[in-house]
Amino acid sequence: MAIVVKFSASNMTAQKYETVLKRLEAAGAGAPPGRLHHVSYGSHDNLQVIDVFDSPQSLENFGKTLVPILTELGIKAEPQIEEAYKIIKG
Repeated sequence: MAIVVKFSASNMTAQKYETVLKRLEAAGAGAPPGRLHHVSYGSHDNLQVIDVFDSPQSLENFGKTLVPILTELGIKAEPQIEEAYKIIKG
């Protein structure tokens, strides 16, 4: 079951977001297994993120790497998780 994860983030500037991406890449989680889509959006002083994962387990596994990075950078990101009804590519 695919899921949509909307992270309500606070204190995530564009600079911190780019740092998160670099650290995830260095940890081998730049393109985590099971993540189908990733979108960042919003103002550069408070970016938000939406991800689509193939399963809750894939999100949970990714969180083991992501959460410590966010915590270290002082970013709070509360996930709102919903089951995807339909995904249309293209």
